[in-house]
Amino acid sequence: MSETAVYAAGGVVWRLVEGRLNILVIHRTAYADVTLPKGKVDPGEMLAETAVREIFEETGIRTHLGVPVGVSRYLLPSKRTKIVHYWAAHATDDAIRASQFVPNKEIAAIEWLTPKKARSRLSYPVDVEILENFTRLVDDGVLHTFPIVVLRHAKAVAREDWSGEDALRPLTTRGTKQAKAVAGPLCAFGVRRIVSSDAVRCVTTVMPLAAALGHKIRRTPEVSQDAWEEGTADVRAVIGHRVRSRKPSVVCSHGPVLPDILRELALATGTLHGTYLDAAAALPVGGFSVAHISADNPGSGIIAIETHEPKV
Repeated sequence: MSETAVYAAGGVVWRLVEGRLNILVIHRTAYADVTLPKGKVDPGEMLAETAVREIFEETGIRTHLGVPVGVSRYLLPSKRTKIVHYWAAHATDDAIRASQFVPNKEIAAIEWLTPKKARSRLSYPVDVEILENFTRLVDDGVLHTFPIVVLRHAKAVAREDWSGEDALRPLTTRGTKQAKAVAGPLCAFGVRRIVSSDAVRCVTTVMPLAAALGHKIRRTPEVSQDAWEEGTADVRAVIGHRVRSRKPSVVCSHGPVLPDILRELALATGTLHGTYLDAAAALPVGGFSVAHISADNPGSGIIAIETHEPKV
């Protein structure tokens, strides 16, 4: 990230009304314009967290992030570059009913429009470009998706500094902070199933997420480093089950195992292998890659894949 740029995040919020696609736009009070919900990153936030927080603050609607739909860049009056990351974000009927939005000093109104009307009403070409990225996905039959997140465990005590069994190595102080830091972004992607290597450093990494969701962690040696080194791991079974379930999931494992996890994810979804999979597997400790998959046709290939690194 550039140290001089201003970062923000938001979404193309969508819903279906009697089978017809609607897009949410906001009317901003101070600027008298029509735009997509977005806002600046707060200190310590990762972009995914910013997107769901800003969507909620501006519209009152709680969403989870789907496929990334583009990045806009433009100059501010201060001459700094503003960089805004956008995701598709489904507004469920329950979330819309729960919204307590009222016009305020920042947002005068929110409005649901067809994509065609939204395109004509948006005030800025950069917003139109983001919307068109989204509608191209829709035209390709990609609307309902689910994520499978591949997470590398947070920073652990080094092997040379640990006298016990390798599987029992704990997180460092930094690792504990990383585990807490990634819980919010993983919640932003709507993760509901938590699968972890049974090594302590992996289980501890997903504990803050499990606490936030109130869900149990499924611990398995099938994606552990010990089993991988011994040749007894069964990554294919774990990933195949996650793809077939079509449930938003996170799989927490170890650096050496991640390339196999990404390869099996490609195989299970009918995705051609490429260097992008190698890049998605080359995660720093506490980093994660999100593979977005069609909920209607999981075998049609990975729709998009994105990588996030913790700020801790």
